[in-house]
Amino acid sequence: MFAKEIMSDVIPALRTSDTGLKALSYMDIFRISHMPIVNNLEFLGLISDKDIYDLNMADEPIGNHALSLQRPFVMATQHIYQVIEQVAKLDLTVIPVLDEKKNYLGVITLHTLVKYFAELLAVKNPGAIIVLELYVNDYSLSHIAQIVESNDAKILSMYISSSPDTTKVDVTLKLNTTDLTSIIQTFNRYNYIIKASFMENDVMSQLLDDRYELFMRFLNI
Repeated sequence: MFAKEIMSDVIPALRTSDTGLKALSYMDIFRISHMPIVNNLEFLGLISDKDIYDLNMADEPIGNHALSLQRPFVMATQHIYQVIEQVAKLDLTVIPVLDEKKNYLGVITLHTLVKYFAELLAVKNPGAIIVLELYVNDYSLSHIAQIVESNDAKILSMYISSSPDTTKVDVTLKLNTTDLTSIIQTFNRYNYIIKASFMENDVMSQLLDDRYELFMRFLNI
């Protein structure tokens, strides 16, 4: 997905003749902390609510002040991952979108990004979650997928997280099944470390009951 596909043209751009009070009013309506300032189609920069409060003259046109404006933007054809990276790095609530001629088109809001990211990770889809811990050199997506699919399940989404002080990574899988019993057993058979797993309560309870029963049988031998 590209930036232009999730861009909003509902949020208006400010002009330099607009007052800080008008900017704050828009920010309150759209629940954002940044607004773009545009001269015709030229993007001048982002102004934040903090900038306006620091001026201490919110009833004056914002163009009357020498503002230290941020000028972050993304191109309409940039991938959504690059958009997320920019917003996260600069802690923005909106990011402007420009075309190939650097004309202002609109903004992407943090709310829209969060909504899209939830869809990307299949958060709304029913299914279980499993977290594997393994060394970077042992990571093989094809092998992990093979284990999941051999148990008649599919990977809906996946992400990898790591820490700078370790050579291990956590691989988080969202699957299209609510029962991880056979999948966990297969991962264990291949000596994968299962750091965590999350299933529906009834499935998890049944799994724990089954394990308890097997343990009691073992004790009675």
